Amino acid sequence: MSWGFLRDLLSGVNKYSTGIGRIWVAVVFIFRLLVYIAAAENIWKYEHDEFECNIKQPGCENVCFDHFFPVSHIRLWALQLIMVSTPSLLVVFHVAYRENREKHHNQKLYKSPGELDGGLLCTYLISLILKTGFEIVFLVLFYKLYNGFKVPRLVKCDIRPCPNTVDCYISKPTEKMIFLYFLVATSCLCIVLNLSELSYLIFKYSIKCYLKTYIKKHQ
Repeated sequence: MSWGFLRDLLSGVNKYSTGIGRIWVAVVFIFRLLVYIAAAENIWKYEHDEFECNIKQPGCENVCFDHFFPVSHIRLWALQLIMVSTPSLLVVFHVAYRENREKHHNQKLYKSPGELDGGLLCTYLISLILKTGFEIVFLVLFYKLYNGFKVPRLVKCDIRPCPNTVDCYISKPTEKMIFLYFLVATSCLCIVLNLSELSYLIFKYSIKCYLKTYIKKHQ
């Protein structure tokens, strides 16, 4: 698939992000999207063809592969990339709504349509919560589907139509496990960045509200 849309989305939301948000965009773009396109996609490219079982029973190999890999690592990673990036569309749409509203009324309604205040701040916070939630959900999904974050060299399968327990071998298990660890590490880093940005914005807004209340009270 073409990743141009996701790249443009990340570049667009970068304009309205805080410093921590820009670091998150850089991590997603460089350490996840580019790594996926340049290296990871090729490692899992022929995973089904290179999955071998020591039996020629028709259908046995396909059934065993489906049992141990219900969803391909690389497809799940691609879905994760899409899901954690799309909440940023909420921010882009909200800014577009502000710009369209100003154009419709033919007057300046905001200091800057992309400034994080009021409704846009709420939208931004919601997008951070959604991104963090998706990251956690996919990490749990990876763990549950593959019984941990390891890629075994040998798996034993006794599912019909296999006549008995057969040994099946996964291609390039060490390389796949390294990339799987890299995936988990970058996901955890993104969760930390999202939570840091969420805390920073809430703290900043709370201080701002407190100062306004304090000034009004003493005036």
